[in-house]
Amino acid sequence: MRLSTKGQYAVRAMLVLTMRQAEAPIALRRVAELEDISAQYLEQIFVDLRKAQLVTGVRGASGGYQLARPADQITAGDILRAVEGPIAPVECVQKDHPEACRRANICITRELWMRLRDSMSAVLDTTTLADMAGTVVTNDTEEG
Repeated sequence: MRLSTKGQYAVRAMLVLTMRQAEAPIALRRVAELEDISAQYLEQIFVDLRKAQLVTGVRGASGGYQLARPADQITAGDILRAVEGPIAPVECVQKDHPEACRRANICITRELWMRLRDSMSAVLDTTTLADMAGTVVTNDTEEG
């Protein structure tokens, strides 16, 4: 199971906004340069992040994007759901589609997939941007 580049880039871009809050708002082009991501692809990602009310846009010459809420109130789960959809290793255990599988009541692997979904959600929903930014700062400090 793999996370798409869309999900990976969304988390990376949101961390840039977190780490550079003093510069807010930050131009999408700058985020793209810092993370070596196509600006056009990042624009598509930010449409989803804006719809999910995770970022706000500021128009004008010094415009750009900033976090819509404090970094300790935005989780990795929020970001990934905004750009990827429900967190589930297989479609039949998506919480918003419990009827997705006609074999649910007899499936011998369903319990495994539900436990995996719940474990992934637990990690993603308890890890905030502030947590990740603190890890990055700590790791940078330790290295040099």
